[in-house]
Amino acid sequence: MLSNPKRTRFRKQHRGRMKGISCRGNTICFGRYALQALGSAWITARQIEAGRRAMTQYARRGGKIWVRIFPDKPVTIRPVETRMGSGKGSPEYWVFVVKPGRILYEMKGVSETVARAAVEIAACKIPVQTQFIIAK
Repeated sequence: MLSNPKRTRFRKQHRGRMKGISCRGNTICFGRYALQALGSAWITARQIEAGRRAMTQYARRGGKIWVRIFPDKPVTIRPVETRMGSGKGSPEYWVFVVKPGRILYEMKGVSETVARAAVEIAACKIPVQTQFIIAK
């Protein structure tokens, strides 16, 4: 169940630069335990889904899990063996641009040891350095 936007205003986007820290989405809102990004990266829809599945399987469907990120940036790839100058490629997959401080997943309704282990497994699926945090 990969998540893609139903519709977008523009089909293709520029790549952009990953500068600065996260201004929004950097506090725990729903759960008690969370996974927070310490670096910046592109996280694909497949990686987000893999992390979600890993957390759900480890918690044995106990508790509740919130995915706080959504892949809304299209990444284009040019066809193989095309010459220069034939335009931009077609959108192939979707990514979310993560900046330091962003909350990726939240969890509630399980013990701290289960939550810590589940979040550690999910962190292995994500291509950015992360930390486990607990709400005050």
